[in-house]
Amino acid sequence: MPGSQGRFASIRSAWHTHPLGQTLIVVSGLGRVQREGGPIEDIRPGDIVWFAPGEKHWHGASPDVAMTHIALQEVKDGRVVDWMEHVTDADYGV
Repeated sequence: MPGSQGRFASIRSAWHTHPLGQTLIVVSGLGRVQREGGPIEDIRPGDIVWFAPGEKHWHGASPDVAMTHIALQEVKDGRVVDWMEHVTDADYGV
C-alpha cells in the first residue's frame, strides 16, 4: 500500500507500528526518524529506511526543513498501522 507524504518543517507522525513493517523512501528535504529506545536519525533524499513489523517508531520533517517521502506498507487482517501516543517536543528534540 504505497503513499507519498509531504511534511512541513517540524511536522511529525505520532508513535506507531505496522503489522508487516514499513519502508520509507525520502524524496526531498530533510527528515527525522526514531525507533523506540534509539536515537533520532536524520534522513535525506535517497535514503531508504526500513521499520520491522511491530517496531514502534515515528518519522517526520526536520525542525527547519520540510520533507517528502514515499511510504510502503502492506495490509494484514485489514490493518496497515496502529497509532499510539503523540511525539512530544522532547522526543522530537526541540
